[in-house]
Amino acid sequence: MKTYQVSREGYYGEFGGAFVPEILHRCVEELRNAYLNVMESDSFKQEFHSLLRDYVGRPSPLYPAKRLSDKYGCRIYLKREDLNHTGAHKINNAIGQALIARRMGKKRIIAETGAGQHGVAAATVCALMGMECVVYMGKTDVERQHANVQRMKMLGARVVPVTSGNMTLKDATNKAIRDWCCHPSDTYYIIGSTVGPHPYPDMVARLQSVISEEIRKQLLEHEGRDYPDYLIACIGGGSNAAGTIYHYLDDGRVKIVLAEAGGKGIDTPLSAATIHLGLPGVIHGSHTLVMQDEDGQILEPYSISAGLDYPGVGPMHANLARQHRATVLAVNDDEAVRAAFELTRLEGIIPALESAHALGALEKLRFRPDDLVVLTVSGRGDKDMDTYMKEMKSEKQE
Repeated sequence: MKTYQVSREGYYGEFGGAFVPEILHRCVEELRNAYLNVMESDSFKQEFHSLLRDYVGRPSPLYPAKRLSDKYGCRIYLKREDLNHTGAHKINNAIGQALIARRMGKKRIIAETGAGQHGVAAATVCALMGMECVVYMGKTDVERQHANVQRMKMLGARVVPVTSGNMTLKDATNKAIRDWCCHPSDTYYIIGSTVGPHPYPDMVARLQSVISEEIRKQLLEHEGRDYPDYLIACIGGGSNAAGTIYHYLDDGRVKIVLAEAGGKGIDTPLSAATIHLGLPGVIHGSHTLVMQDEDGQILEPYSISAGLDYPGVGPMHANLARQHRATVLAVNDDEAVRAAFELTRLEGIIPALESAHALGALEKLRFRPDDLVVLTVSGRGDKDMDTYMKEMKSEKQE
């Protein structure tokens, strides 16, 4: 039977692998040899699931969005990752990786962040477990995600603004990798998405798969069946999407729809729609689709959403697109903002700008009345209020 899961060598079809500098080879190999043994141990499972339940507040609700369903002529359920502690899905992965790091004897944690949600999650678990935490964040994102920066500092993390490149997520990741190269023995790098060298994409997907595990149980309670017709999620690197689809990857009854950041449009130089615009290449230790010029130089991405402002994509998602297992839609800034206001006015839920891209996919699809749709709201919109208010103000002026 054909599978879309990772191979033993760390590949999804032609994408994946581990392409790292020699100084990091031992770190990555050590992690590759440890992660499955740790994750499959009873002690890890017990501690991970008790923290997800008692600290994060899982399971997150699967909410039947009646007014949104009426608007789009189908039955839409929202998987409410925005209701987790720290306000997004990122905490699932951060807790899991911190537990792995502790079992590997690592004392110092580094992380990269774009929208700040992964940085907050990493800082949170480091406070919980008494570990040192350094978060790298592009200077552009430090400015547009000020509230999350304050939260990280209050939690005791050191936030390092990165001033290279266009000072966003790619540049923060570069800097974090450089730090790791300098401190390979005592430092563990918590990558926030399904990117990076193997085993990170698989490890992050497994830790986030609690999302699809819950969807199966919750749909059974709500609908008497454990699978939807459609799963919809936003993708930058792709961790919330990987978690949403994990248990359904090989289930042909379920259509997968991924929404990437179109920015100002895929026909403009201001976009972060990697699957639409990217070519095979290596970025941050993984062979995947990358936005690049004909000389292989990485192009600067652009998105209104800091969490999707990345010129690569996880190898799982590159393969799903290449194999036509997933439909990938580019949702532009204005479409995402419009979808965010629509959800807010119809259901009283303010989504993160990242999640708003998934909501923006709804108007691009045609549903039947009996279609069952599950859409993951990956985070809440508190961090994006300044952007939303600016958009609201400019609309009024027009």
